[in-house]
Amino acid sequence: MIVWPVIVGSVINLFGSSYYIWNTIRGVTKPNRVTWLMWAIAPLIGSAAAFTSGVSWAVLPVFMSGFFPLLVFLSSFVNKNAYWQLGRFDYVCGGISALALLLWALTSNPIIAIILAIAADAFAGIPTVIKAWKYPETETATGYAANGINNLTSFFVIRQWTFASYAFPLYLVAMNTYFVFALLRKRVRFS
Repeated sequence: MIVWPVIVGSVINLFGSSYYIWNTIRGVTKPNRVTWLMWAIAPLIGSAAAFTSGVSWAVLPVFMSGFFPLLVFLSSFVNKNAYWQLGRFDYVCGGISALALLLWALTSNPIIAIILAIAADAFAGIPTVIKAWKYPETETATGYAANGINNLTSFFVIRQWTFASYAFPLYLVAMNTYFVFALLRKRVRFS
């Protein structure tokens, strides 16, 4: 099996995410801690569920989509100006996300686990979806673009096209595409 696309995607994600983390440490980027913590947990669970379903190299981009958010979350504690002030809405979305993860723990069905992991990731992301649209200057598009490319590489190594193999990467490509558009929409003029 050819695995080089996911390795290349992971390297691209490494550079893009490193830039995001560097901007977080500098205080330029202000991640929402609820979002980034849950974004770390949900893909890691999704990749574990996909791996137990027999998905191999195609799960690497999803795993990396959980590992780097964990690093972003941790880096937000380095600089006191490197986080977004949390409100009730953030905690509600985080709570719904945590509930979806708890429901995942109650099932042994990998398909349900993946659906719940996607739901957890999506609910965790709602505060950052809103923040990216209203305050694009508090985010760095490079990390999202690199993560989107990273997850696109999953489709090059899928051996069996099953829900378990494509669902989470497809969701992550769509979510990252939104972020790149939201963050760059004012800089790019569409004719």
